Amino acid sequence: MTIVSRSAESGRSPGGRRWPRRLVWLVVCVLVVGGAGLGVVAWQHTYDLREESITFEHDGNTLDGVLALPPEGRGPYGLVVLVHGDGPVDATHDSFYRPLWESFARAGYASLSWSKPGVGASEGDWLEQSMRDRAEETRAALAWARTRPEVDADRIGLWGASQAGWVLPKVAAREPDVRFVIAVSPAINWHRQGRYHLMSELRTEGASAADRTRALERRERTLDLLRRDAPFADYREAFSDLQGMTARRWGFVGRNHTADATDDLAAVPRDVPVLLILAGHDRNVDAGETEAVYREQLGPDRLTVEHYPDAAHSLVRDALERSTARLTLTGLFAPRSLFAEGFLDDQRRYLEQVTADPAP
Repeated sequence: MTIVSRSAESGRSPGGRRWPRRLVWLVVCVLVVGGAGLGVVAWQHTYDLREESITFEHDGNTLDGVLALPPEGRGPYGLVVLVHGDGPVDATHDSFYRPLWESFARAGYASLSWSKPGVGASEGDWLEQSMRDRAEETRAALAWARTRPEVDADRIGLWGASQAGWVLPKVAAREPDVRFVIAVSPAINWHRQGRYHLMSELRTEGASAADRTRALERRERTLDLLRRDAPFADYREAFSDLQGMTARRWGFVGRNHTADATDDLAAVPRDVPVLLILAGHDRNVDAGETEAVYREQLGPDRLTVEHYPDAAHSLVRDALERSTARLTLTGLFAPRSLFAEGFLDDQRRYLEQVTADPAP
């Protein structure tokens, strides 16, 4: 999950942080010199899983992925299909997903994840996709999964983070076999989420009143360009500082800036339970708004809400998210400890509960 630059309507809603390469290599070099530390790292990054490289086809592209199975048995297993947040995410999310896959496996579930188009060995370009395109891609993954003998087609659910909040309900509304949905820090409305994220960044930076005014004025000018479907040349002419915006990214934002999950949530079948996971230190998505909309559209009978007060948007512990050094070292030496307290075990317990409940 990617770091966000402050562009007013970038639409980025990251779910984690890439570790700085220099710091990673510095730590690795120290470990090589020390010797014994390498064994600790290798042990901590060994997971109770069997991973199989897979491919499936969608929209003329071959997508490269991973099917992660429980360590023993032949199945068929329930399946969790992972839907990424924003950014150029590969199938393992730089190994960020593996602790999750392990928790799913302990509940008797396999996991399916794939690299976004244009990432790794996957063909295509994820920046050319709309949220509807992403939903159709996920449906293609579901269709592939149903052909596999290791997968129990009656126990398939969706897991998604952040930007996946605009994808998950579209898929659940159109796929009658989806058994459950797990939504982690999902956004509701692209414009409101963008403003919330911008204001959170400004507060974190201690921006002055003048800086806030300028940032909001820039945002309004950007929104005006988007509403007019202006080309990137107009954006480049309007702003001397592009703040990381590129022509390809501008096209992606233009296709998706009207995204709103409200109506799609209302269309999720009434027999599909939804687990909503919210972070106490979410600086990307307004957790209060998300919870209110989910409760209104889904009702109490099928919605479970879990709060993690010590978590950042990615469900990584907020104290780690604020320290690059601590985040890197924890990722190397204790990757399961990256996540908020109880998060991995709660994922396992939820899947065990879904399995125990009678099929709708």
